[in-house]
Amino acid sequence: MRITRYTDYALRVLIQLALQPRRLTIADMARAYGISRHHLTKVVHQLQRLGYVETQRGQTGGVRLARPAVDIRVGKVVRDMEPDLALVECFHGEDRCAITPYCQLRVVFEQGLRLFLETLDDYTLEDLVRGERRQLIRILEPPSFG
Repeated sequence: MRITRYTDYALRVLIQLALQPRRLTIADMARAYGISRHHLTKVVHQLQRLGYVETQRGQTGGVRLARPAVDIRVGKVVRDMEPDLALVECFHGEDRCAITPYCQLRVVFEQGLRLFLETLDDYTLEDLVRGERRQLIRILEPPSFG
């Protein structure tokens, strides 16, 4: 199982926002992670459409969580952000595999995917930052100019 870079970036954004009570800019988050601001803008837009973050334009604008970190389940974020969780061709209706009617691989992969997502559902965004909060803040803190 492998999540897309898009989902990875979404989880990173949510982790950073869970650490900060104030709004952060996309530029600050992109700089902290060393990733493209352009890509992060797309991710933040999707997170905003899905109700995970709130955005505000302008000089005092930025991004913040739309609800408490304890209310955001990691499994739900992965389901919402991943475009396709089909692990093998037979997950789709357009199966061209000759052994599909007799193959148990699909059943095994379906069970594995279900268990993977159920495990992610056991964790909230708050769980991801709870133990290492100070260290994460230190690493991700935007530089202060002043």
